[in-house]
Amino acid sequence: MLGSGGVSDGYDIGSKRPRMTESNPYFAVNNGPSGYPFTHGYPSSGAFPVVRLRGLPFNCSESDIRLFFAGLDIIDAFLVNKNGRFSGEAFVLFAGNMHAENALLRDRQNMGRRYVEVFRCKKQDYYQAIAAEVKESPGYDHSHHGSSPPPPLHKPPKRTQNKDQLEYTEILKLRGLPFSVKKSDIFKFFGADYNLTDEKVRIGYRSDGKTTGEAYVEFTSSEEAKNAMCKDNMMIGSRYIELFPSTQDEARRADSRSRQ
Repeated sequence: MLGSGGVSDGYDIGSKRPRMTESNPYFAVNNGPSGYPFTHGYPSSGAFPVVRLRGLPFNCSESDIRLFFAGLDIIDAFLVNKNGRFSGEAFVLFAGNMHAENALLRDRQNMGRRYVEVFRCKKQDYYQAIAAEVKESPGYDHSHHGSSPPPPLHKPPKRTQNKDQLEYTEILKLRGLPFSVKKSDIFKFFGADYNLTDEKVRIGYRSDGKTTGEAYVEFTSSEEAKNAMCKDNMMIGSRYIELFPSTQDEARRADSRSRQ
């Protein structure tokens, strides 16, 4: 959840977003470094519209980065992990060079209590960071090369506490949702065991109409919500979904922010 400083709550998460491929027609797949196929859709004569961030809070999420660059069109936000931990660095790929240039103007602005460095980098830096994480991903098959697609980069987030010991209400918060998520996807995620209705699912939206990657789901009881935690770290599409106990107040605050 974003706090007053624009930083998410203290749950430890890493890179969650699979690199954009066929899901975005703006991109075409080509071979990146070491023969791994990565994506680009920019003419070779122009600069690649990516910037590098350093000094991010260690509980930073993709939503925090999107808020930091509010008003700019982000294609991909890649949070860099080293040895399974978020490094405090990220690469952000924009829809065009004008957006990337404007992003540089936010150098040394604050995210929460920390100022963030924003600086230029090369296309190869972005590709190499992705390639490094592909190789470190559990179950990575090193035979993937050439025209074969790499495995998803999206890995299950690490837990920092035993969620069974938390206090439950009838509300669960979902985090890490695909930005194209629909209520029908959430219904399917929980399955027929839970009689969810349209008004019981609230997807978070930003003021520009784009989703935040979060949603709130209301169950019939706190016990049912706790039982639904069996879906924690299961997938919608290629994204692992984190579940957390929440409250009506938190859901209402998120809903009111999305309507501003």
